Amino acid sequence: MTDRVRWAMIGYGRFGAIHAEVLSQADDCDLVAVCTRNEQRLAEARSRYPGLKATADYRQILADPQIDAVSITTHVADHHRTALDALAAGKHVLLEKPMAENTQQCREILEAARSAAGRFMVGHVCRFDPRVTLAREVIREGQIGRVFAMRSKRNLPVAPGPLRLDKISALLGDGVHDADLMMWFMNEAPQRVYGRTVRVDNFRYPDAGWAMLEFGEVQQPADQPAALGVVETNWRLPANTPTTIDAVLEVVGTEGQITIDCGHTGLHIICDQGMRMPDTHYWPQQHGRRVGALVNELAYFTRCIREGRAPEVVTPEDAARAVAVIEAAERSAASGMPQEVEIF
Repeated sequence: MTDRVRWAMIGYGRFGAIHAEVLSQADDCDLVAVCTRNEQRLAEARSRYPGLKATADYRQILADPQIDAVSITTHVADHHRTALDALAAGKHVLLEKPMAENTQQCREILEAARSAAGRFMVGHVCRFDPRVTLAREVIREGQIGRVFAMRSKRNLPVAPGPLRLDKISALLGDGVHDADLMMWFMNEAPQRVYGRTVRVDNFRYPDAGWAMLEFGEVQQPADQPAALGVVETNWRLPANTPTTIDAVLEVVGTEGQITIDCGHTGLHIICDQGMRMPDTHYWPQQHGRRVGALVNELAYFTRCIREGRAPEVVTPEDAARAVAVIEAAERSAASGMPQEVEIF
């Protein structure tokens, strides 16, 4: 078993900085390097972590034999090339979701991961949220009977629009979470997907998107799904929306129902700036350290590296299927017709 894992960050934006903070505080990791093309962010990393190797060229990270693992927290447009290079270099790779921009890129990463020396996992952080994992246990044990309906929303205030909607769609950026969870709960991929989008502003991608996932079929009446899942992602809620992420996932079975409410964080703060409900589950700070689902995720992948085993909570095929479902939804939105889903 490897005693400690020497990590490098490829990408040091807002989320990359949170990753780095978690890794720097872990008992079995050493954060040794950071890569970003943003000179100001590079200077911030050097200042925060004295002695850290800091570079604008990720290939220097991959060429360093002292680095065991990399977190790739770049923009999704860079995921494909960077992941392929990191796997070819023999590094263990934690790739942030979504796996890639499209199914073809996912397929190429899958092939590279299957023959790579290092371990590989895509960071579907919701699978490490205790609320989600407890719900899945109830579903898999059959406590709510056969699941036939699911409905989710994962919406954001309007501010992310100018920052994100020219780079990634709302469905691929956030809807991919709930499409993934629905498949995880059902233990299968949908056969068909129907998608719709709504454009309010003039960004590259629409402000809001919906996907309807059709799981399985029953015999009577013919060609009817056995279960439906509806994914809503809206990145144009009012600017004064109190919660950072307005997220709820409902699962209805023949014998019961589950609701996972991530929008009401359990902490309401009212001050002269209005009311807000800060994150208490994904990556909040407590006693000077990050806690929550992201910590659980990185700790799990680190254990897999140290113990020399492939991750099972999120497989590469799982991550590729999530992209395939969203890609089908966006094809459907463009054509107005339901689309088949490519199964990995």
